[in-house]
Amino acid sequence: MIRPRVRARRVLTLVWRLHRWLYRRSGGRVGGRLVGMPVLLLVTVGRRSGRPHTTALTYLPYGPDTVVIASNGGAQNHPDWFLNLRAHPEVEVDLGRRRLPMRARETTGPERGALWARVVQMNRRYAGYQARTKRRIPVVVLTAAAR
Repeated sequence: MIRPRVRARRVLTLVWRLHRWLYRRSGGRVGGRLVGMPVLLLVTVGRRSGRPHTTALTYLPYGPDTVVIASNGGAQNHPDWFLNLRAHPEVEVDLGRRRLPMRARETTGPERGALWARVVQMNRRYAGYQARTKRRIPVVVLTAAAR
């Protein structure tokens, strides 16, 4: 018999796979917004495997750049995608039908504070995620990379 948590995790994995497939198939028309925020697909290189991994994330436009939050739903550990981009900051981002090469950097200081405030203003859930964890949730800026 499969335990309820294991079953829930498997169902959630299938839901996210379906989301990524629908997003790509529809060019972001399906799955392009979540909880009132726009969604992108972030493709990172696995820090151990070296294989590409795709994650759907909400984002905040930031001038010509894009901001993503490594909240992991308020879990005590960083999400895998964040650890991957720390090891390999060169990533690709699917925005609708466009795939863009980008470079990731973690923000600090006043820039992080200002971006965190904007993200929480857009979606109050992020404040709840921060309240659930002892770690400081990373705020990441994705900047277009030269091809």
